[in-house]
Amino acid sequence: MANYTEKIANIEAEMKQLENRKREYLQKEKAAERKARTNRLCKRGGFLESILPGTIPLTNEQFESFLKKTLLTDFSRRTLAAVGAENAVPAADNGVDAATRSNTAPSPKPAGAAQRGNADGNANGANGARATN
Repeated sequence: MANYTEKIANIEAEMKQLENRKREYLQKEKAAERKARTNRLCKRGGFLESILPGTIPLTNEQFESFLKKTLLTDFSRRTLAAVGAENAVPAADNGVDAATRSNTAPSPKPAGAAQRGNADGNANGANGARATN
């Protein structure tokens, strides 16, 4: 009987060790996810500041307002959907043609067509420049 009691105690100790190891791995996984997110945010923020240096002196509230006014438009949503669709194309189709398509100028709008964009009516951003991939 004592033999069974010792085995049960050993199994319970082993279970505690496994639970602790599981908790440790979950913490490492969360830390890696936070690190990847921080890295992604820094890279994307740096890229945004490099193509729109006029955003650097803005307060956080002004920057948020700018992003909402420029990015929460139908044009931006369609562009994002198109970029996402390009990334979903099989690797065989991602040759020179795909790179050329993403770098072509947008087709001109007919005269009198209403522009959607920021307060200035400029759909390409504050400085009028078009970002290229």
